[in-house]
Amino acid sequence: MGVSKSPLLSGVLLPQPVDRRCSTGPFFPAGSAQVIVKVFSGNSNPALAKSICESIGMPLARSTVRPFPNGETYVKIDENVRGQDVFVVQSTSPPANQHLMEMFIMIDALRRASASRITAVLPFYGYARQDRKDQPRVPITAKLVANLIVASGAHRVLTMDLHAQQIQGFFDIPVDHLYAAPVIFEYLKRLDIPNQVVVSPDLGGLKMAAAYAQTLGAELAIVAKRRKSPTETEAISLIGEIEGRNVLLVDDLTETAGTLVNAAALAKSRGACQIRACVSHALINELGAERLRKSAIDELITTDSVARSAVEGVNVTTLSVAGLLGEAIKRIHSNSSVTSLFEFKG
Repeated sequence: MGVSKSPLLSGVLLPQPVDRRCSTGPFFPAGSAQVIVKVFSGNSNPALAKSICESIGMPLARSTVRPFPNGETYVKIDENVRGQDVFVVQSTSPPANQHLMEMFIMIDALRRASASRITAVLPFYGYARQDRKDQPRVPITAKLVANLIVASGAHRVLTMDLHAQQIQGFFDIPVDHLYAAPVIFEYLKRLDIPNQVVVSPDLGGLKMAAAYAQTLGAELAIVAKRRKSPTETEAISLIGEIEGRNVLLVDDLTETAGTLVNAAALAKSRGACQIRACVSHALINELGAERLRKSAIDELITTDSVARSAVEGVNVTTLSVAGLLGEAIKRIHSNSSVTSLFEFKG
């Protein structure tokens, strides 16, 4: 006995399976079924977001992020993201609070638009210096920012050169922590600086400086400092031999440049020759620019993790981390290991 067809289905065209193959990037094999990946950007560093997309061969996804007349933030995702793997690129550079709110609202909009996975890409993680209670009745704002990223709907975080590595533990979602060091090492290798010594401008950066020294095959020196105020520091003493040598100061970030400038002055007084400063995140304000112009630093080496205007009168070399972040996005999307990218072997 045959099975009769329902008269309601007779002659009706049923919906066909949707072809979700993506042809927007070279890392999707031709003809393979893949969840589509899209990269969005807030207003903190659109140039870096575009460079990331160029490095992986896909266009930057369209969105509208602008302020209302009253200062609130308007966000609209201008293309379909349902069931897609999305990445939001947003550094928390100044104005940090505005850029944080943009990211929270973008993530919330993507979550409500049914994106399958949302990764917050923070090339620079703001508030990272407020990672502990160093005085009575002060907040741990780095943890608060982590809570807000998770609450807004992010499924994982991709960041680079955190001021304190323990911030990874503030999250209850996966965190991929990259280092700008491989990009910087390539540049320093091309310079081929002779008789070099790596100097940590404070005790907190000793581990990073030691890794640079070991990788570059250089000696290590340390500057002890005392902080007078949020914008002023004093270099107290220097441990290590630097007379007649080329100095490389290593730090994760600088804004007012007080720590770097004072360390450079102390190194110069001890007989240092050329002095270079290497920082992952250079958030140079007017005070920092003025100090650098008058300092003994011959070259400031940094990355494009944050957008900034040109610093007149200062020799700044900006290296791009777009390729590094783009490779991480590719691996996260394909569920491949990113160990070789965020492992720092000094």
